[in-house]
Parts: sequence; structure tokens; C-alpha cells
Amino acid sequence: MITLISGTNRPLSNSRAIVDLYASKLAQRGVAYQILDLADLPADFTSSALYDNTGKNEAFNKLSSMIAASDKFVFVVPEYNSSFPGVLKAFIDGLVYPNTFRDKKGALIGLSSGMQGSGLALSHLSDVLNYLGLHVMAMRLKLAHIEKNFDGKQITNKFYQELLEQHVEQFLKF
Repeated sequence: MITLISGTNRPLSNSRAIVDLYASKLAQRGVAYQILDLADLPADFTSSALYDNTGKNEAFNKLSSMIAASDKFVFVVPEYNSSFPGVLKAFIDGLVYPNTFRDKKGALIGLSSGMQGSGLALSHLSDVLNYLGLHVMAMRLKLAHIEKNFDGKQITNKFYQELLEQHVEQFLKF
């Protein structure tokens, strides 16, 4: 099972919209997937689902079980302060360690308002995921100036459209 992860808890985010676009590309190819949106995390999960409360928050457990049941992941992550969102790190920290991601595969897509396209954010996330044993696909799609190149439904930049298609194809072969 492929899990597409919207890596922010911001409601109605561009990350979620890109997840939906990626999902449509998988659906066109007849590939099964599920969507995990961090906007569905319980607001208090860092106190109600982690550490001594592991396993006690059903809403968190539902999202955690989606990860455990998957073999492949696509993380769509916005850049926050030259890194990835802290809520994603807190979510990852709440997953069963050390085997949740071990020997599974993942791919990364970064979004940013700036010109670097979240390169540092994806680098930081890669370090965390590699530490956890996830094999990260070499092609990391970096979508810079997202507001200029995405209308909320479709990528408007032809080059970015081509890169997205390449990303999907590489990920399915990965």
C-alpha cells in the first residue's frame, strides 16, 4: 500500500492539494493508495498520544496504523523556517520505534514560497527518515515559488508538470 502524506497540519494546505494531485496521477495508473493528512491529527496529540500515553489516543492510533500498514510513502512537505514542519517530526516521533519505516521506501516532494524549493527541508527530513531505515528515492521534487506555479488544483508550470510525471514514474519503479 502507498501512503501519501500531507506533511503539515494546516487546514486546506497546498501540501494537501499536491497530495490530491499526486493521488489523481496514481489513480490514472490504477495504483492503490491512501491519504494521511496531518490536519487530521488530534490537536493535543503531543500530550495525549506520546510517551506514557502511547496507544491511548484512538485518533492518533488510526493515523499511526496507516503508516504501519504501508510499504511505500510519498511525503509532501512545505518548508517552514528552512526545515520541515515540527508537527511532522512530532508525528514521526510518536510512531513505533524502531521498525515503523525500516526497509520501506519513500519519496519526497517539497513546497516553498521561496526560490530554493524546500531543499533544506527535504535534506533534514531525509536525514530523519534514513536514520529510521527508510530508503528515500533519489529524485526529490522541489516546487519553488509555489504560489506562482500552482493554482490550488493544477501545477501551472510546464517544467514542474513534467517533473511531477517523472517523479510518479520513478516512484512506481522504486
